[in-house]
Amino acid sequence: MELKPGYVKKGWTTVREQLYSWKYEKLAEKLVSELKKRGFESWIVKSREELLKTIEELIAPGSTVAVGGSLSLQETGVLELLRNGSYNFLDRYSVKSAEERREIELKSFGADYYLCSANAITEDGKLVFLDGNGNRVAALCFGPKNVIIVASVNKLVPDVQSARERIRYISPMNSKRLNLETPCSKTGWCTDCASPQRICNYFLVVETSYRQPGRFKVLLATFELGL
Repeated sequence: MELKPGYVKKGWTTVREQLYSWKYEKLAEKLVSELKKRGFESWIVKSREELLKTIEELIAPGSTVAVGGSLSLQETGVLELLRNGSYNFLDRYSVKSAEERREIELKSFGADYYLCSANAITEDGKLVFLDGNGNRVAALCFGPKNVIIVASVNKLVPDVQSARERIRYISPMNSKRLNLETPCSKTGWCTDCASPQRICNYFLVVETSYRQPGRFKVLLATFELGL
């Protein structure tokens, strides 16, 4: 890779940015190989535009689509894509009450496609999730015909224990983002609290997709997404 710091078409680029881009691409190439060994279909996407194009190619028009709560889906424009009228989108963000959200979440089990992100991915290809209500991890385990995971390689960790540590570090920011009244949303540190609004309740490791070939589709972004 030849390093060329300076002005580029869409803004300034630095040696640091180029090195991270190179590193993330190499990590993604290695991780795709590990994911495929575990039966997960995998793609590398190098831009938001490529991500959206890949999702359009994967999801047939008219399909029923649902999503889990995800900052990655919000910041990449995936939600706007799903709202464009081409899909029967079960939009959890459009509801006006907890009852309506629960109805959407239950309907999501019958979706053709379920999109979400992962909290971490291990170097040997395990997908790791932590939920507050459990609707996302439940849908990952059973229900939707296809699951599309959108995650950046910045969520790559050595192993499951490291995934727990990463999630513990990140959780206060998610609590803050959701405006929850938890100890960590005030201090910035996880205290393994007993708050009624605690978001760390259901821990899931998806080891393989051997029993459901093709159900899990992982889109690995070589740019940073989410937390």
